[in-house]
Amino acid sequence: MSHSWGYGAHDGPEKWAEDFPIANGPRQSPIDIVPTHAQHDPSLKLIKLKYDPATAKGILNNGHSFQVDFADDDDSSTLTGGPITGTYRLRQFHFHWGDSDDRGSEHTIAGTKFPCELHLVHWNTKYPNFGEAASKPDGLGVVGVFLKIGSANPRLQKVLDAFDDIKSKGKQTTFSNFDPKTLLPASLEYWTYDGSLTTPPLLESVTWIVLKEPISVSPAQMATFRSLLFTAEGETPCCMVDNYRPPQPLKGRKVRASFK
Repeated sequence: MSHSWGYGAHDGPEKWAEDFPIANGPRQSPIDIVPTHAQHDPSLKLIKLKYDPATAKGILNNGHSFQVDFADDDDSSTLTGGPITGTYRLRQFHFHWGDSDDRGSEHTIAGTKFPCELHLVHWNTKYPNFGEAASKPDGLGVVGVFLKIGSANPRLQKVLDAFDDIKSKGKQTTFSNFDPKTLLPASLEYWTYDGSLTTPPLLESVTWIVLKEPISVSPAQMATFRSLLFTAEGETPCCMVDNYRPPQPLKGRKVRASFK
């Protein structure tokens, strides 16, 4: 994957199409979800998320966000049900956030932004590996969760406590015994649509499952997110903020809701 992209004026989302022409494709993400335009689909099942804390492996600052990686060589941590068929394995989760509390999420709800958005990335086990799946139209299933300013989130704190070890780009450390299910809201009602990765290579392989109910994050916890750096050690420090792609045109796609 090319790493010649970023979120600045010279390498940000407006420029991605120069290296990744699919940026203008028919099923790009994120989108603005307009609840009044989403169609309730009674055939949509509940999503089932089964996560094994033992599969958590490490946490990495990749220079665009940070991600928590999981062992994905068995079916210990999976997504099933909902709009997908088959079993999708958890590969990693990461977040996107803004430099202030009125922006940062990638998906928006009727134009409303949240300060942060969590993405749990899964791949379809009918393919041999994540890389293969990422190039197929039904290869990936990503669960999106909005974070909304409120009380401190104790379940998120374990992730934030690891930030001292991954402050700059390229830093990583072990991160074990963590259950991502603790980051989910009480209700798993969702919107779903066919989309893409929101970072290069922007592959159009994602079934998006965006949860309706947000989880809470405190202003102090958001400040911790913004303390990470886009830059490596020895480079002029640049705070990791506004690492999100704006909503893309819907281009005739349907957004379905699992709820009325």
